[in-house]
Amino acid sequence: MDHVVTARREIRATPADIFEFIADPALQPRWDGNDNLAEAPSGQRVSAVGDVFEMTTTKGQVRENHVVEFDEGRLIAWTPAEPGQQPPGHLWRWELEPTASGTTVTHTYDWTRLTDEKRIARAEWTTPDRLQASIDRLAALAEGDN
Repeated sequence: MDHVVTARREIRATPADIFEFIADPALQPRWDGNDNLAEAPSGQRVSAVGDVFEMTTTKGQVRENHVVEFDEGRLIAWTPAEPGQQPPGHLWRWELEPTASGTTVTHTYDWTRLTDEKRIARAEWTTPDRLQASIDRLAALAEGDN
């Protein structure tokens, strides 16, 4: 089984416009293709490695997302964890590359370091199609088709 899942697509919008939907956790439930995110408090816009933002899942669980990669307008990645706990080893990454007609968006879910056995089934459930659904929803928002 592949422990790194990736989806990619070109979106007709600037990297800066797309990045705002990703870096502002309050906007993430609008494009979540896993239908796992319910809400996030406003005012948590990510701006650096080391930032932590909270998200509530559709099951009512709060997650602290630890930002581990960040390049404004180009790259953001985080590792989720239960509040006050160390991340169990899975990572969500977004990479944005400008093109002549917009932006190539690459979304990756990497669970090669996942140590929590209870999370393996959920990790296996996260397929390229689910990642693609997030990109497609993000595209609809960024391109103004919503």
